Amino acid sequence: MAEKLALSDDILLSVEKPARYTGGEINMAIKDPDKVDVRFAMCFPDVYEVGMSHLGIQILYDMFNKREDTYCERVYSPWTDLDAIMREKHIPLFTLETQSPVKDFDFLGITLQYEMCYTNVLQVLDLSGIPLHAADRTEEDPIVIGGGPCSYNPEPIAEFFDFFYIGEGETVYGDIIELYKDNKRKGGTRADFLRGVSHIQGMYVPSLYEVTYKVDGTIASFRPKYDDVPAKILKQVVTDLDACVYPEKQLVPFLKVVQDRVVLELQRGCTRGCRFCQAGMIYRPNRERSVPYLRRLAKNLLDTSGQDEMNLSSLSSSDFSGLREFVYAMIDECKDRHVSLSLPSLRIDSFAVDVMKQVQDVNKSSITFAPEAGTQRMRNVINKGLTDEDILDGASKAFAAGWNKVKLYFMLGLPTENDDDVRGIAQLGESIAEAYYRLPKESRRGRVNITISTSYFIAKPFTPFQWMPMINKETFLVRQRLLKATVGEQLNQKSLVYHWHDAETSELEGIFARGDRKLAAAIEEAYRDGCIYDAWTEHFKYDVWKRILDKHGITVEFYNLRERPKDEILPWDHIDIGVSRDFLYREYEKAQQEIVTPNCMVKCSGCGAVQFGCGICKRPGNKEVTNA
Repeated sequence: MAEKLALSDDILLSVEKPARYTGGEINMAIKDPDKVDVRFAMCFPDVYEVGMSHLGIQILYDMFNKREDTYCERVYSPWTDLDAIMREKHIPLFTLETQSPVKDFDFLGITLQYEMCYTNVLQVLDLSGIPLHAADRTEEDPIVIGGGPCSYNPEPIAEFFDFFYIGEGETVYGDIIELYKDNKRKGGTRADFLRGVSHIQGMYVPSLYEVTYKVDGTIASFRPKYDDVPAKILKQVVTDLDACVYPEKQLVPFLKVVQDRVVLELQRGCTRGCRFCQAGMIYRPNRERSVPYLRRLAKNLLDTSGQDEMNLSSLSSSDFSGLREFVYAMIDECKDRHVSLSLPSLRIDSFAVDVMKQVQDVNKSSITFAPEAGTQRMRNVINKGLTDEDILDGASKAFAAGWNKVKLYFMLGLPTENDDDVRGIAQLGESIAEAYYRLPKESRRGRVNITISTSYFIAKPFTPFQWMPMINKETFLVRQRLLKATVGEQLNQKSLVYHWHDAETSELEGIFARGDRKLAAAIEEAYRDGCIYDAWTEHFKYDVWKRILDKHGITVEFYNLRERPKDEILPWDHIDIGVSRDFLYREYEKAQQEIVTPNCMVKCSGCGAVQFGCGICKRPGNKEVTNA
């Protein structure tokens, strides 16, 4: 903990959870800031408990602090109570490690995990005393960097950032730091540094590009202002996960956070090709860590954290080739340490049930399925690769092993969805209940509890659905009511519970997800009108947002409800994730024809990720392009 805290005792005692702001956590990096060349403030623009649960920041924090010339510190969004005090008393936003003002740092790196954090980004800049617009910053201000999933379409917030790091952060941050130091030695300006950064693969400097619009509001052109600036920004990819940095001493908070456990990443990417899933596209190709590496890493993580739970992280854990070998080895290790093992994203089969019986409390835990859609037709549209038989077989195995709680996750408003698809969600829940009651009475543990949850489908960039319209809020609510009524018609309705996601937040998220630079002024005005923590239902001000969007001529019809033609320039077309536009459009056409594409383990579909020369793309027979 820093010798002197930025907040007085009186302030700390007046706010909720003061440990959010004091630092000093187990495994926190401690350095002398006067003995480093570069100070880097790493920010998650949400409350501490959410930000401390993010693996990406743990990785970058460890990577930066392994460098002798760099000190990386952390900063999170102050909660609303402290936010008000800091404004009233003119207290600048500070980092946890040394309690230093963020404005004194060389870099402010902000991870963008979800679109609804955009006003919190402005909160962080404003409380730090950093001009909101990159164009207004001087040589005295930190370089503001954006990264994470939302940086793949950074246009709605482009003017607030100096540059965006597109791709995985473990690769070229060292080059960026060396460039910064060299530029400083030579007496170079902020503009000189940013021009040099634009020459590093994966770095997007918005001020070096200009966009023009047609009369109808679509993009007419998007091009670099200078010949030496690339027209396309190709993402950064880690080619060998065993060789890249991974934090063996993860930060351990003093208060309970959202994911209060050690996190071990098994693999990166996914082979499934679900057409709604942005992560499955932007993190291609699928790459695995080796089992010996994971076993060593797991032991070190448990030795240095004192945590009593380990989460095995992956987009699709069941597809990890070394899963059986690794998990069975870890079961014994965890039992000896009294540590529980958490395996999300696991396909429910005999292996999974056996593992879960050994690592979970059957009485307390539930089995989770994410069918995403209620009918086979709809699952073919989204390329889910899951049949009713798969789901019912998995549920039956879990019931036979003693479980009687099931969680089911679906989306409403998927492309081509009709009323029968909506009713199918309730009917699938009923079929699972029936599977439970087919067990002999003596094998059951009371009534089965099946929770059905639905979210609002949001079309995301770099998915086959990026061209497709979303449904409007009113239609979403009609389908919610239809599903609720259908649940109430089922024979086993008392075993079924239905939860749904807020439509208004999702509507705004849809606008941000496929938005362009014209949104920036509205985002700034909403922030100045008091909008922060938009991802938190109790703080979301829909009426404020609606008034401001109307004022700026930003309509749901333009951003959410229209189908994009194939030749339209999309706001993110200058970013290259390695998966080709042609592949995504082929998948868009297959979705409309209800044609399933095999996953990458079965057959290469020529998505384009083979250009990175790593992971599953190194398998024989994989190719650059295909007419499949």
